[in-house]
Amino acid sequence: MTTEASQVNEDSQRLAKLIQAQHHIISIATLEEEEALQTVRDAAIDRGLDLWLWSMSKGIRDGLLADGPCVPDTDHPAAALFHWTGQEKGSLCVMLDVAGHLKDERTLRLMRDLIAKFEKDGSYLILIDSQGELPASVQTRSTTFELSLPNEKRLETIIRDALRARNEISRVQVELNRKGLQTIIRNLRGLSARQARQVVLDSVSEDNRFDISDINKILAGKRKMLQGMALLEYIQSPVDLTQIGGLVNLKQWLTTRQDSLSDEAATFGLPGPRGVLMLGVQGAGKSLSAKAVATAWQRPLLRMDVGALYDKYIGESERRLRDALHQAEAMSPIILWIDEIEKAFASAAAQSSDGGLSKRMFGSLLTWMQEHDSGVFLVATANDIEALPPELLRKGRFDEIFFVDLPEADARREIFAIHLRLRKRDPEKFDLDGLSAAANGFSGAEIEQAIISALHQAFAQKTELNNGLILKAIEQSPPLSVTMAEKVQALRHWASDRCLGAG
Repeated sequence: MTTEASQVNEDSQRLAKLIQAQHHIISIATLEEEEALQTVRDAAIDRGLDLWLWSMSKGIRDGLLADGPCVPDTDHPAAALFHWTGQEKGSLCVMLDVAGHLKDERTLRLMRDLIAKFEKDGSYLILIDSQGELPASVQTRSTTFELSLPNEKRLETIIRDALRARNEISRVQVELNRKGLQTIIRNLRGLSARQARQVVLDSVSEDNRFDISDINKILAGKRKMLQGMALLEYIQSPVDLTQIGGLVNLKQWLTTRQDSLSDEAATFGLPGPRGVLMLGVQGAGKSLSAKAVATAWQRPLLRMDVGALYDKYIGESERRLRDALHQAEAMSPIILWIDEIEKAFASAAAQSSDGGLSKRMFGSLLTWMQEHDSGVFLVATANDIEALPPELLRKGRFDEIFFVDLPEADARREIFAIHLRLRKRDPEKFDLDGLSAAANGFSGAEIEQAIISALHQAFAQKTELNNGLILKAIEQSPPLSVTMAEKVQALRHWASDRCLGAG
Protein backbone atom coordinates (compact mmCIF):
# COMPACT_ATOMS: atom_id res chain seq x y z
CA MET A 1 0.00 0.00 0.00
CA THR A 2 1.41 3.43 -0.92
CA THR A 3 1.91 6.13 1.71
CA GLU A 4 -0.80 8.28 0.12
CA ALA A 5 -3.30 5.42 0.04
CA SER A 6 -2.34 4.56 3.61
CA GLN A 7 -3.24 8.01 4.90
CA VAL A 8 -6.54 8.05 2.97
CA ASN A 9 -7.23 4.62 4.47
CA GLU A 10 -6.63 6.03 7.96
CA ASP A 11 -9.44 8.52 7.36
CA SER A 12 -11.78 5.78 6.20
CA GLN A 13 -10.93 3.73 9.29
CA ARG A 14 -11.72 6.69 11.53
CA LEU A 15 -15.03 7.13 9.73
CA ALA A 16 -15.77 3.39 10.00
CA LYS A 17 -15.20 3.61 13.77
CA LEU A 18 -17.77 6.41 14.02
CA ILE A 19 -20.26 4.23 12.15
CA GLN A 20 -19.43 1.28 14.39
CA ALA A 21 -20.06 3.52 17.43
CA GLN A 22 -23.54 4.28 15.98
CA HIS A 23 -23.05 7.91 14.98
CA HIS A 24 -26.00 7.86 12.61
CA ILE A 25 -25.67 11.42 11.23
CA ILE A 26 -22.19 12.58 10.18
CA SER A 27 -21.31 15.97 8.69
CA ILE A 28 -18.23 16.50 6.52
CA ALA A 29 -17.51 20.14 5.62
CA THR A 30 -14.86 20.19 2.89
CA LEU A 31 -13.98 21.58 -0.51
CA GLU A 32 -12.35 18.25 -1.40
CA GLU A 33 -15.53 16.38 -2.37
CA GLU A 34 -13.84 13.57 -4.30
CA GLU A 35 -11.52 12.77 -1.43
CA ALA A 36 -14.46 12.78 1.01
CA LEU A 37 -16.45 10.45 -1.26
CA GLN A 38 -13.54 8.02 -1.54
CA THR A 39 -13.20 8.00 2.23
CA VAL A 40 -16.94 7.23 2.58
CA ARG A 41 -16.76 4.46 -0.05
CA ASP A 42 -13.84 2.80 1.74
CA ALA A 43 -15.67 3.03 5.07
CA ALA A 44 -18.85 1.52 3.54
CA ILE A 45 -16.85 -1.40 2.13
CA ASP A 46 -15.07 -1.83 5.46
CA ARG A 47 -18.41 -2.07 7.31
CA GLY A 48 -20.14 -4.11 4.57
CA LEU A 49 -22.85 -1.48 4.00
CA ASP A 50 -24.83 -0.59 0.90
CA LEU A 51 -23.99 2.95 -0.23
CA TRP A 52 -26.49 5.34 -1.81
CA LEU A 53 -25.46 8.76 -3.12
CA TRP A 54 -27.65 11.80 -3.79
CA SER A 55 -26.85 14.99 -5.69
CA MET A 56 -29.20 17.58 -7.13
CA SER A 57 -27.80 16.99 -10.61
CA LYS A 58 -28.38 13.21 -10.71
CA GLY A 59 -30.71 12.27 -7.86
CA ILE A 60 -30.17 9.00 -5.98
CA ARG A 61 -27.81 6.38 -7.41
CA ASP A 62 -25.63 3.49 -6.24
CA GLY A 63 -22.60 5.06 -4.55
CA LEU A 64 -20.29 2.13 -5.26
CA LEU A 65 -20.83 2.10 -9.04
CA ALA A 66 -19.14 4.65 -11.26
CA ASP A 67 -22.02 4.99 -13.75
CA GLY A 68 -24.92 3.23 -12.07
CA PRO A 69 -28.54 4.06 -12.97
CA CYS A 70 -30.29 6.89 -11.11
CA VAL A 71 -33.57 6.51 -9.24
CA PRO A 72 -36.17 8.49 -11.25
CA ASP A 73 -37.68 11.70 -9.84
CA THR A 74 -35.28 12.00 -6.87
CA ASP A 75 -33.30 15.04 -7.97
CA HIS A 76 -35.16 17.30 -5.51
CA PRO A 77 -33.80 16.83 -1.94
CA ALA A 78 -37.30 16.48 -0.48
CA ALA A 79 -38.04 13.66 -2.93
CA ALA A 80 -34.75 11.95 -2.05
CA LEU A 81 -35.41 12.20 1.68
CA PHE A 82 -38.93 10.81 1.22
CA HIS A 83 -37.55 7.96 -0.91
CA TRP A 84 -35.07 7.01 1.81
CA THR A 85 -37.81 6.72 4.42
CA GLY A 86 -38.54 3.37 2.75
CA GLN A 87 -34.88 2.37 2.58
CA GLU A 88 -33.74 -0.99 3.96
CA LYS A 89 -32.21 -1.00 7.42
CA GLY A 90 -28.46 -0.69 7.72
CA SER A 91 -27.90 1.43 4.61
CA LEU A 92 -25.39 4.26 4.27
CA CYS A 93 -26.83 7.30 2.49
CA VAL A 94 -24.79 10.32 1.34
CA MET A 95 -26.10 13.74 0.33
CA LEU A 96 -23.96 16.33 -1.50
CA ASP A 97 -24.51 20.07 -0.95
CA VAL A 98 -27.84 19.72 0.80
CA ALA A 99 -27.27 22.37 3.51
CA GLY A 100 -28.57 25.24 1.39
CA HIS A 101 -31.78 23.34 0.61
CA LEU A 102 -32.61 22.94 4.30
CA LYS A 103 -33.81 26.54 4.44
CA ASP A 104 -36.99 25.14 2.89
CA GLU A 105 -39.29 24.16 5.78
CA ARG A 106 -40.68 21.07 4.03
CA THR A 107 -37.23 19.74 3.18
CA LEU A 108 -35.99 20.40 6.71
CA ARG A 109 -38.99 18.58 8.18
CA LEU A 110 -38.36 15.55 5.97
CA MET A 111 -34.68 15.63 6.97
CA ARG A 112 -35.57 15.59 10.67
CA ASP A 113 -38.02 12.72 10.12
CA LEU A 114 -35.38 10.72 8.26
CA ILE A 115 -32.80 11.35 11.00
CA ALA A 116 -35.23 10.02 13.61
CA LYS A 117 -35.91 6.92 11.47
CA PHE A 118 -32.22 6.20 10.81
CA GLU A 119 -31.38 6.50 14.51
CA LYS A 120 -34.02 3.83 15.25
CA ASP A 121 -33.35 1.34 12.44
CA GLY A 122 -29.54 1.53 12.33
CA SER A 123 -29.04 3.34 9.00
CA TYR A 124 -26.55 6.16 8.46
CA LEU A 125 -26.68 9.56 6.77
CA ILE A 126 -23.56 11.46 5.74
CA LEU A 127 -23.82 15.10 4.66
CA ILE A 128 -20.93 16.39 2.53
CA ASP A 129 -21.01 20.17 2.02
CA SER A 130 -18.50 22.82 1.08
CA GLN A 131 -19.47 25.05 4.03
CA GLY A 132 -21.31 22.89 6.52
CA GLU A 133 -23.75 25.56 7.75
CA LEU A 134 -26.48 23.20 8.89
CA PRO A 135 -29.65 24.23 10.76
CA ALA A 136 -29.35 23.87 14.52
CA SER A 137 -31.96 21.07 14.56
CA VAL A 138 -29.70 19.00 12.28
CA GLN A 139 -26.32 20.20 13.59
CA THR A 140 -27.09 19.15 17.16
CA ARG A 141 -27.91 15.59 16.01
CA SER A 142 -24.84 15.21 13.78
CA THR A 143 -21.20 14.35 14.40
CA THR A 144 -18.55 16.43 12.65
CA PHE A 145 -15.84 14.56 10.73
CA GLU A 146 -12.73 16.28 9.34
CA LEU A 147 -10.55 14.93 6.55
CA SER A 148 -6.84 14.77 7.34
CA LEU A 149 -4.50 17.05 5.44
CA PRO A 150 -1.56 15.24 3.81
CA ASN A 151 1.35 14.54 6.14
CA GLU A 152 4.96 14.95 5.01
CA LYS A 153 5.30 11.37 3.72
CA ARG A 154 2.16 11.69 1.66
CA LEU A 155 3.24 15.09 0.35
CA GLU A 156 6.50 13.56 -0.86
CA THR A 157 4.50 10.95 -2.76
CA ILE A 158 2.28 13.68 -4.24
CA ILE A 159 5.36 15.63 -5.42
CA ARG A 160 6.92 12.57 -7.04
CA ASP A 161 3.66 11.57 -8.75
CA ALA A 162 3.05 15.11 -10.02
CA LEU A 163 6.58 15.39 -11.44
CA ARG A 164 6.30 11.94 -13.00
CA ALA A 165 3.00 12.90 -14.68
CA ARG A 166 4.50 16.18 -15.93
CA ASN A 167 7.59 14.37 -17.21
CA GLU A 168 5.40 12.23 -19.46
CA ILE A 169 4.21 15.41 -21.18
CA SER A 170 7.51 17.30 -21.21
CA ARG A 171 10.82 16.27 -19.65
CA VAL A 172 11.36 17.79 -16.19
CA GLN A 173 14.86 18.42 -14.86
CA VAL A 174 14.96 17.82 -11.09
CA GLU A 175 17.93 19.20 -9.11
CA LEU A 176 17.06 18.89 -5.45
CA ASN A 177 18.88 17.38 -2.49
CA ARG A 178 17.11 15.83 0.49
CA LYS A 179 17.25 19.01 2.57
CA GLY A 180 15.79 21.07 -0.26
CA LEU A 181 13.00 18.54 -0.77
CA GLN A 182 12.16 18.66 2.94
CA THR A 183 12.00 22.48 2.79
CA ILE A 184 9.51 22.32 -0.08
CA ILE A 185 7.48 19.61 1.64
CA ARG A 186 7.25 21.70 4.84
CA ASN A 187 5.93 24.64 2.87
CA LEU A 188 3.27 22.51 1.21
CA ARG A 189 1.87 21.51 4.61
CA GLY A 190 -1.69 22.67 5.18
CA LEU A 191 -2.76 22.17 1.57
CA SER A 192 -5.04 19.38 0.44
CA ALA A 193 -3.67 16.66 -1.84
CA ARG A 194 -5.30 18.31 -4.86
CA GLN A 195 -3.98 21.77 -3.95
CA ALA A 196 -0.43 20.51 -3.29
CA ARG A 197 -0.33 18.67 -6.62
CA GLN A 198 -1.50 21.79 -8.48
CA VAL A 199 1.07 24.02 -6.76
CA VAL A 200 3.87 21.63 -7.75
CA LEU A 201 2.65 21.49 -11.37
CA ASP A 202 2.40 25.30 -11.48
CA SER A 203 5.97 25.67 -10.23
CA VAL A 204 7.43 23.59 -13.11
CA SER A 205 5.07 24.67 -15.90
CA GLU A 206 7.26 27.53 -17.23
CA ASP A 207 10.80 26.13 -17.21
CA ASN A 208 10.32 22.36 -16.70
CA ARG A 209 12.74 22.53 -13.77
CA PHE A 210 12.23 21.64 -10.14
CA ASP A 211 14.83 22.88 -7.66
CA ILE A 212 15.15 24.89 -4.42
CA SER A 213 14.55 28.17 -6.30
CA ASP A 214 10.96 26.98 -6.79
CA ILE A 215 10.32 27.64 -3.09
CA ASN A 216 9.16 31.18 -3.94
CA LYS A 217 6.70 29.82 -6.52
CA ILE A 218 5.51 27.27 -3.97
CA LEU A 219 4.88 30.02 -1.41
CA ALA A 220 3.14 32.21 -4.00
CA GLY A 221 0.89 29.29 -4.94
CA LYS A 222 0.13 28.63 -1.30
CA ARG A 223 -0.74 32.31 -0.83
CA LYS A 224 -3.38 32.02 -3.57
CA MET A 225 -4.86 29.02 -1.80
CA LEU A 226 -4.98 31.06 1.42
CA GLN A 227 -6.83 34.05 -0.01
CA GLY A 228 -10.19 32.69 1.11
CA MET A 229 -9.03 32.55 4.76
CA ALA A 230 -10.24 35.97 5.90
CA LEU A 231 -8.83 35.72 9.43
CA LEU A 232 -5.27 35.03 8.28
CA GLU A 233 -3.45 37.18 5.74
CA TYR A 234 -0.39 35.95 3.85
CA ILE A 235 2.50 38.45 4.12
CA GLN A 236 5.30 38.53 1.57
CA SER A 237 8.70 38.46 3.29
CA PRO A 238 12.18 39.31 1.92
CA VAL A 239 13.92 36.48 0.09
CA ASP A 240 17.00 36.65 2.32
CA LEU A 241 18.30 38.38 5.45
CA THR A 242 20.67 40.64 3.49
CA GLN A 243 17.62 42.78 2.67
CA ILE A 244 17.17 43.50 6.38
CA GLY A 245 19.55 45.98 8.01
CA GLY A 246 20.79 45.65 11.59
CA LEU A 247 19.07 43.27 14.05
CA VAL A 248 22.35 41.35 14.54
CA ASN A 249 21.33 39.60 17.78
CA LEU A 250 17.94 38.60 16.38
CA LYS A 251 19.53 37.19 13.24
CA GLN A 252 22.03 35.19 15.32
CA TRP A 253 19.21 33.86 17.54
CA LEU A 254 17.23 32.81 14.47
CA THR A 255 20.24 31.17 12.82
CA THR A 256 20.92 29.09 15.93
CA ARG A 257 17.33 27.81 15.96
CA GLN A 258 16.60 27.53 12.23
CA ASP A 259 16.60 23.69 12.31
CA SER A 260 14.97 23.33 15.73
CA LEU A 261 11.56 22.49 14.23
CA SER A 262 12.96 19.40 12.50
CA ASP A 263 12.48 15.74 13.44
CA GLU A 264 16.23 15.53 14.13
CA ALA A 265 15.91 18.28 16.77
CA ALA A 266 13.03 16.45 18.44
CA THR A 267 15.07 13.22 18.49
CA PHE A 268 17.95 15.17 20.02
CA GLY A 269 15.59 16.20 22.83
CA LEU A 270 14.98 19.81 21.84
CA PRO A 271 11.48 21.22 22.32
CA GLY A 272 10.28 23.21 19.31
CA PRO A 273 10.53 27.01 19.63
CA ARG A 274 7.13 28.55 20.39
CA GLY A 275 7.44 32.28 19.81
CA VAL A 276 8.99 35.67 20.44
CA LEU A 277 7.61 39.02 21.61
CA MET A 278 8.99 42.12 19.89
CA LEU A 279 8.82 45.35 21.91
CA GLY A 280 10.23 48.61 20.73
CA VAL A 281 10.09 52.11 19.35
CA GLN A 282 7.43 52.69 16.72
CA GLY A 283 8.92 52.34 13.24
CA ALA A 284 12.16 50.79 14.52
CA GLY A 285 11.60 47.55 12.63
CA LYS A 286 9.37 45.22 14.64
CA SER A 287 7.30 44.33 11.59
CA LEU A 288 10.50 43.76 9.64
CA SER A 289 11.66 41.53 12.49
CA ALA A 290 8.58 39.34 12.02
CA LYS A 291 9.44 39.06 8.34
CA ALA A 292 13.03 38.25 9.29
CA VAL A 293 11.84 35.18 11.20
CA ALA A 294 9.90 33.92 8.17
CA THR A 295 12.85 34.62 5.88
CA ALA A 296 15.48 32.96 8.08
CA TRP A 297 13.41 29.80 8.59
CA GLN A 298 11.83 29.71 5.10
CA ARG A 299 8.33 29.53 6.57
CA PRO A 300 5.16 31.24 5.30
CA LEU A 301 4.25 34.35 7.31
CA LEU A 302 0.57 34.74 8.19
CA ARG A 303 -0.77 37.80 10.00
CA MET A 304 -3.85 37.39 12.16
CA ASP A 305 -6.43 40.10 11.50
CA VAL A 306 -7.46 40.61 15.12
CA GLY A 307 -10.00 43.27 14.15
CA ALA A 308 -11.89 40.66 12.12
CA LEU A 309 -12.16 38.42 15.19
CA TYR A 310 -14.54 40.64 17.12
CA ASP A 311 -18.23 40.19 16.40
CA LYS A 312 -21.38 41.63 17.96
CA TYR A 313 -22.96 38.21 18.51
CA ILE A 314 -22.30 36.40 21.78
CA GLY A 315 -19.79 33.59 21.40
CA GLU A 316 -18.94 34.41 17.79
CA SER A 317 -15.67 36.25 18.59
CA GLU A 318 -14.35 33.34 20.62
CA ARG A 319 -15.29 30.95 17.81
CA ARG A 320 -13.45 33.08 15.26
CA LEU A 321 -10.31 33.08 17.41
CA ARG A 322 -10.49 29.28 17.69
CA ASP A 323 -11.02 29.03 13.92
CA ALA A 324 -8.03 31.31 13.23
CA LEU A 325 -5.75 29.26 15.51
CA HIS A 326 -7.08 26.04 13.99
CA GLN A 327 -6.34 27.39 10.50
CA ALA A 328 -2.82 28.32 11.61
CA GLU A 329 -2.22 24.81 12.95
CA ALA A 330 -3.55 23.29 9.73
CA MET A 331 -1.08 25.41 7.73
CA SER A 332 1.90 24.58 9.96
CA PRO A 333 4.80 24.91 9.90
CA ILE A 334 4.24 28.67 9.69
CA ILE A 335 5.08 31.96 11.39
CA LEU A 336 1.93 33.48 12.93
CA TRP A 337 2.19 37.24 13.40
CA ILE A 338 -0.04 39.25 15.74
CA ASP A 339 0.77 42.93 15.16
CA GLU A 340 0.29 45.45 17.99
CA ILE A 341 -0.99 42.75 20.32
CA GLU A 342 -1.55 45.31 23.08
CA LYS A 343 -4.31 46.94 20.99
CA ALA A 344 -5.87 43.62 20.11
CA PHE A 345 -6.38 42.64 23.75
CA ALA A 346 -6.11 46.05 25.45
CA SER A 347 -9.20 45.58 27.62
CA ALA A 348 -7.75 42.40 29.07
CA ALA A 349 -5.25 44.47 31.07
CA ALA A 350 -7.84 46.74 32.69
CA GLN A 351 -11.44 46.99 33.77
CA SER A 352 -13.28 46.65 30.47
CA SER A 353 -16.72 47.62 29.24
CA ASP A 354 -17.08 44.71 26.84
CA GLY A 355 -18.53 42.23 29.33
CA GLY A 356 -15.21 40.45 29.75
CA LEU A 357 -14.91 39.51 26.06
CA SER A 358 -11.31 40.72 25.72
CA LYS A 359 -10.28 38.83 28.85
CA ARG A 360 -11.89 35.62 27.59
CA MET A 361 -10.26 36.04 24.18
CA PHE A 362 -6.90 36.76 25.78
CA GLY A 363 -7.28 33.77 28.09
CA SER A 364 -7.99 31.52 25.11
CA LEU A 365 -4.88 32.80 23.36
CA LEU A 366 -2.70 32.23 26.45
CA THR A 367 -4.03 28.69 26.85
CA TRP A 368 -3.29 27.93 23.21
CA MET A 369 0.22 29.42 23.52
CA GLN A 370 0.90 27.19 26.51
CA GLU A 371 -0.57 23.95 25.20
CA HIS A 372 -0.31 23.78 21.40
CA ASP A 373 2.24 21.35 19.99
CA SER A 374 1.92 22.25 16.31
CA GLY A 375 4.62 23.81 14.14
CA VAL A 376 3.22 27.32 14.64
CA PHE A 377 5.80 29.90 15.76
CA LEU A 378 4.14 33.02 17.19
CA VAL A 379 5.62 36.47 16.64
CA ALA A 380 3.85 39.21 18.60
CA THR A 381 4.80 42.88 18.26
CA ALA A 382 3.94 45.71 20.65
CA ASN A 383 4.58 49.46 20.97
CA ASP A 384 2.97 50.28 24.32
CA ILE A 385 4.28 48.18 27.21
CA GLU A 386 1.86 49.79 29.68
CA ALA A 387 -1.11 48.32 27.79
CA LEU A 388 0.29 44.80 27.82
CA PRO A 389 -1.42 42.37 30.22
CA PRO A 390 1.25 41.25 32.73
CA GLU A 391 0.41 37.57 32.07
CA LEU A 392 1.83 37.96 28.56
CA LEU A 393 5.29 38.90 29.90
CA ARG A 394 5.54 35.94 32.24
CA LYS A 395 8.51 33.66 31.65
CA GLY A 396 7.61 30.70 29.48
CA ARG A 397 5.00 32.43 27.36
CA PHE A 398 7.65 33.24 24.75
CA ASP A 399 11.08 31.79 24.05
CA GLU A 400 12.49 35.30 24.12
CA ILE A 401 11.42 38.93 24.47
CA PHE A 402 13.37 41.21 22.13
CA PHE A 403 13.66 44.97 22.36
CA VAL A 404 13.94 46.57 18.92
CA ASP A 405 15.70 49.89 19.45
CA LEU A 406 16.62 52.59 16.96
CA PRO A 407 19.50 51.47 14.73
CA GLU A 408 23.08 52.32 15.62
CA ALA A 409 25.49 53.96 13.14
CA ASP A 410 26.58 50.73 11.38
CA ALA A 411 22.99 49.53 11.08
CA ARG A 412 21.87 52.93 9.70
CA ARG A 413 24.64 52.73 7.11
CA GLU A 414 23.47 49.25 6.12
CA ILE A 415 19.83 50.42 5.92
CA PHE A 416 20.76 53.32 3.64
CA ALA A 417 22.63 50.91 1.35
CA ILE A 418 19.73 48.46 1.23
CA HIS A 419 17.13 51.09 0.31
CA LEU A 420 19.39 52.69 -2.29
CA ARG A 421 19.93 49.31 -3.94
CA LEU A 422 16.20 48.63 -3.87
CA ARG A 423 15.75 51.82 -5.90
CA LYS A 424 18.45 50.83 -8.40
CA ARG A 425 21.12 53.20 -7.05
CA ASP A 426 24.73 52.23 -6.35
CA PRO A 427 25.43 52.81 -2.62
CA GLU A 428 29.13 53.29 -3.39
CA LYS A 429 28.27 56.62 -5.04
CA PHE A 430 26.90 58.01 -1.75
CA ASP A 431 28.57 59.10 1.48
CA LEU A 432 26.97 56.42 3.63
CA ASP A 433 28.97 57.37 6.73
CA GLY A 434 27.83 60.98 6.44
CA LEU A 435 24.22 59.98 5.85
CA SER A 436 24.35 57.60 8.83
CA ALA A 437 25.69 60.35 11.09
CA ALA A 438 23.05 62.85 9.92
CA ALA A 439 20.29 60.31 10.54
CA ASN A 440 21.23 59.71 14.19
CA GLY A 441 18.00 58.90 16.05
CA PHE A 442 16.15 57.86 12.88
CA SER A 443 14.33 54.56 12.63
CA GLY A 444 14.66 52.30 9.61
CA ALA A 445 11.24 53.42 8.40
CA GLU A 446 12.25 57.09 8.72
CA ILE A 447 15.45 56.46 6.76
CA GLU A 448 13.42 54.86 3.98
CA GLN A 449 11.04 57.83 3.90
CA ALA A 450 13.98 60.25 3.72
CA ILE A 451 15.25 58.47 0.60
CA ILE A 452 11.78 58.46 -0.96
CA SER A 453 11.35 62.17 -0.20
CA ALA A 454 14.73 62.91 -1.80
CA LEU A 455 13.73 60.85 -4.85
CA HIS A 456 10.61 62.99 -5.25
CA GLN A 457 12.75 66.14 -5.15
CA ALA A 458 15.22 64.72 -7.67
CA PHE A 459 12.42 63.72 -10.03
CA ALA A 460 10.76 67.16 -9.76
CA GLN A 461 14.08 68.91 -10.40
CA LYS A 462 14.91 66.60 -13.32
CA THR A 463 18.19 65.61 -11.68
CA GLU A 464 19.73 62.45 -10.27
CA LEU A 465 19.44 61.46 -6.63
CA ASN A 466 22.43 62.67 -4.65
CA ASN A 467 23.79 63.01 -1.14
CA GLY A 468 22.66 66.61 -0.76
CA LEU A 469 19.01 65.87 -1.49
CA ILE A 470 18.97 63.03 1.05
CA LEU A 471 20.66 65.20 3.69
CA LYS A 472 18.09 67.94 3.07
CA ALA A 473 15.24 65.45 3.48
CA ILE A 474 16.78 64.27 6.77
CA GLU A 475 17.07 67.84 8.09
CA GLN A 476 13.46 68.68 7.20
CA SER A 477 11.97 65.66 8.98
CA PRO A 478 12.64 65.39 12.73
CA PRO A 479 12.52 61.76 13.88
CA LEU A 480 10.11 60.25 16.38
CA SER A 481 12.97 59.95 18.87
CA VAL A 482 12.96 63.76 19.05
CA THR A 483 9.23 64.47 18.95
CA MET A 484 8.54 61.73 21.55
CA ALA A 485 11.89 61.72 23.36
CA GLU A 486 10.47 61.14 26.87
CA LYS A 487 8.39 58.14 25.82
CA VAL A 488 11.27 56.57 23.90
CA GLN A 489 13.61 57.02 26.88
CA ALA A 490 11.08 55.48 29.27
CA LEU A 491 10.67 52.50 26.94
CA ARG A 492 14.43 51.98 26.79
CA HIS A 493 14.71 52.18 30.57
CA TRP A 494 11.96 49.58 31.04
CA ALA A 495 13.53 47.20 28.51
CA SER A 496 17.11 47.54 29.79
CA ASP A 497 16.90 44.61 32.23
CA ARG A 498 13.83 42.80 30.88
CA CYS A 499 14.56 42.18 27.19
CA LEU A 500 17.28 41.02 24.86
CA GLY A 501 18.37 43.69 22.39
CA ALA A 502 17.55 42.74 18.80
CA GLY A 503 20.25 44.99 17.32
